[in-house]
Amino acid sequence: MEKSELDFSIERLGVCSIPSPVQGIRFMDDDGRVLYFSCLEEMQPWLDSGSPPPAMEAAGPSGKIFFDPSRIACGIVTCGGICPGLNDVIRAIVLSLHYHYGVQKVYGFRFGYAGLVERLGLPPLELTPDSVSRIHEIGGTILGSSRGPQEPAEMVTTLEKLKIGILFAIGGDGTLRGAQKIAEEAKRRGLQISVIGIPKTIDNDISYIKTTFGFETAVAEARRATYAANTEADAARNSIGLVKLMGRDSGFIAAYSVLVNSHVNFCLVPEVPFSLSGFLEALKRRLERKSHAVIVVAEGAGQDLMAKTGERDASGNIKYGDIGIFLREAISDYFKQARMEINLKYIDPSYMIRSVPANPHDAAFCLLLGQSAVHAGMSGRTNMVVSFWNHQFTHVPITLAVSQRKKIDPQSMLWNSVLAVTGQPDMI
Repeated sequence: MEKSELDFSIERLGVCSIPSPVQGIRFMDDDGRVLYFSCLEEMQPWLDSGSPPPAMEAAGPSGKIFFDPSRIACGIVTCGGICPGLNDVIRAIVLSLHYHYGVQKVYGFRFGYAGLVERLGLPPLELTPDSVSRIHEIGGTILGSSRGPQEPAEMVTTLEKLKIGILFAIGGDGTLRGAQKIAEEAKRRGLQISVIGIPKTIDNDISYIKTTFGFETAVAEARRATYAANTEADAARNSIGLVKLMGRDSGFIAAYSVLVNSHVNFCLVPEVPFSLSGFLEALKRRLERKSHAVIVVAEGAGQDLMAKTGERDASGNIKYGDIGIFLREAISDYFKQARMEINLKYIDPSYMIRSVPANPHDAAFCLLLGQSAVHAGMSGRTNMVVSFWNHQFTHVPITLAVSQRKKIDPQSMLWNSVLAVTGQPDMI
């Protein structure tokens, strides 16, 4: 890996000269860094050359801030699909802005980036500590969400009219790309607007971020589906439980749902191709040996086995075929031709998983992400996303975060553990 590929420098609007009003906590050293690599052998090339190993800025409150809290307003927008913890993050940002810094005006832009376009007629909500006091108890987002890009110039004009100094953009890859364009447009106009991303994707697929909020809750909910599939499969001879989980290009939910209870016999993810005939033959051997089987498939797996849809969604992503339905029909047809009677139960809990409130660990994670985002924004940082890396909260340039999609490495310990737990054969 080239050194130039790991430039974690964070853009700033200017010098921090205002004493922070935050009281009763320890301020972070502005030079604090968190190592990117955790293994000595990965750092060795930098050490051999006498260069410091790649490291991210450590997140946290600064003793001096850039913005005068009495003179700015802030904005929050949520984009893309819903995810456990969205309301927790909104609440954490509002409470931190109000109680830590004394910011009096916080706007919530409705229905994603569309809410930042004045001509679309979606006036923002004014968010106060009272209005957000109980929102963490419900799923979804009180602001609403949407997919698809909007014109950066129109969005920055709205921010300028409302005198917004910091925009918090909560979302995944597409949302962060939009946030980057907003930051660039504000810079082009010479406006001092900080744009801070908070990584939200149920698929946990944003690069340089170990875990995104809502992922743990999603895996916990997925466990209910795999448990039900296993219970059904145990209850009848030659019974199959087939569960489709979210994971468009990255199969992290599917992989971790396998590790939760060791009930799953086949895990199919986008990162590891498989042949249909190889899979079906392995499934038949499993039934002959054990009389039941549980299969977990991520939504993006096996797309090469199906006809292309030729369509795109509002975010510009190619619409995928439904691998769950495809496998259900393929399994039924295969065993019918083999004259082997089976009992197949198909479970698709996708929207149930993403609509629930955050579990306790995710709720605490959301609080810390929101607070870290506020501290970063008040210090004048911009065009960045709050990250969690090597057990610490950090800052990552949006450019790096969207440079590639994080995926399961088929050679990793994670995938090796999945193979060990399922016992599935090589089906390529």
